Amino acid sequence: MEQDVLLDIAHVGKSFPGVVALSDVSIKIRRGEIHGLCGENGAGKSTLMKILCGVYPWGSYEGSINYHGRELKLGTSSIRQAIEEGIAIVYQELTLIPKMTVAENIYLGKEPRNGPSIDWNRLYSQTEDLLASYKLAISPHAIIEKLGVGQMQMTEIAKALSEKADVLILDEPTSALSEAEVSQLMDILALLKSHGMTCIYITHKLEEFFRITDSVTVLRDGRVVTTRPTSEMTMEGLVSLMVGREMKERFPKGERKPGEVFFKVQGLCATDPLNPSKELVKGVDFDLRKGEILGIAGLMGSGRTELVTTIFGELGSVTAGCIELDGKEVTISSAREAMKLGISLVPEDRKRQGLVLMQTILQNISLPNLDRFSSFMRIDKHAELSEALKFATSLSIKTPSVHVAAESLSGGNQQKVVISKWLMSEPRILILDDPTRGIDVGAKYEIYKLMNKLAEQGFAIIMISSELEEVLGMSDRVMVMWEGKSNGTLGIAEATQEKIMARATGLEIAKG
Repeated sequence: MEQDVLLDIAHVGKSFPGVVALSDVSIKIRRGEIHGLCGENGAGKSTLMKILCGVYPWGSYEGSINYHGRELKLGTSSIRQAIEEGIAIVYQELTLIPKMTVAENIYLGKEPRNGPSIDWNRLYSQTEDLLASYKLAISPHAIIEKLGVGQMQMTEIAKALSEKADVLILDEPTSALSEAEVSQLMDILALLKSHGMTCIYITHKLEEFFRITDSVTVLRDGRVVTTRPTSEMTMEGLVSLMVGREMKERFPKGERKPGEVFFKVQGLCATDPLNPSKELVKGVDFDLRKGEILGIAGLMGSGRTELVTTIFGELGSVTAGCIELDGKEVTISSAREAMKLGISLVPEDRKRQGLVLMQTILQNISLPNLDRFSSFMRIDKHAELSEALKFATSLSIKTPSVHVAAESLSGGNQQKVVISKWLMSEPRILILDDPTRGIDVGAKYEIYKLMNKLAEQGFAIIMISSELEEVLGMSDRVMVMWEGKSNGTLGIAEATQEKIMARATGLEIAKG
């Protein structure tokens, strides 16, 4: 084996009943490199990482994995054994305990001890040193549930770093991070690389591969398509390798023809109903046309999600300003009232807020619409099934049946289920909060085409996105949020990333 190869994955295969997840996968990962792993949902990335981390122990898969020049054989206590071997992973889904402090989470199960008791002073001093060494501005004493999502993600990364790992696997580490936090993570990875640590980096944000990785392996349908130095690849070439076909454009151009303004938000202010002194929305103005896609841009914490959930009647208590629909002022104090007015919201976190994962696709699609199928305290099962099948078919949800659990679907197909249930409610306004977060490039393209189709049919769409390229690629106009306020709306012809960021950071203040 080459001297600099730390992980030699050779001819690995893994099958489940009726599904081949991995087939003859061979990858060499060098010591001290940042190795990107990409592919659509279902390509086999997660299965391979679970083998490396001991979720699937030695003997449950074909092939071999050589690590530090010897075969890695993780047994029955394989997850703990993988950590002891120096392989740590940061999962996309957070695994922190909300009621515990940062320090308690980082050293959970490996607390420093003074005899039989935990040495609390050493626990917190070690945590402080660890956070300081990677310039993570988080208090060791902070309670997890009181942190922002970005700080929680950084705590997860610190927890993995506390293991003194040789290999750090990062699965979608930036899905909930602001641009500033992404830059901080890139600096941390560069520091780890300089210290000789090997990183395996998984993300659906393809530009990040070109920003940080040394080489990239592409998986498709459980097989390795290629492993190449990142410097030899292009964004378009990477997309083609992932999906197995040429995609001429990342953002399909629709034939939208926006109509007249029918929805207005003027001077809207709102507070947290549980804490009236906390302002969530501090003065927002925008209007919406039939058949358009209005993008909402802004940094994390700018109030984007707070704004749309207030409009949907699910978060803020309106203290000033008004909402007008068809020229008439309306009051929205619940999701049910919003639905009656023709407003639907696809939330930011589809798994926690958009789906009942253990229920079937059928049950999830029909859940907010049961009154359409019920009479005399009975549900017309035939009508419910017929309507759900119509949406599952029209949105191309990839599933053997609408009777399977939503948790069994890929991220892109789960998102289509959430959109389906709200389309069934026949909205006039469809609000999409980060609709492509955590889904692969092929599924993103399908969501984009669906958005174009809906807008062409006359739906008005409000889309929040943390990706400026997506905002610019899909919007007709862009409203920018800054510190809870709207900071102007730009027509797409004049909008650029620089202009949006200038307003999102308050460097440029909209006039009038």
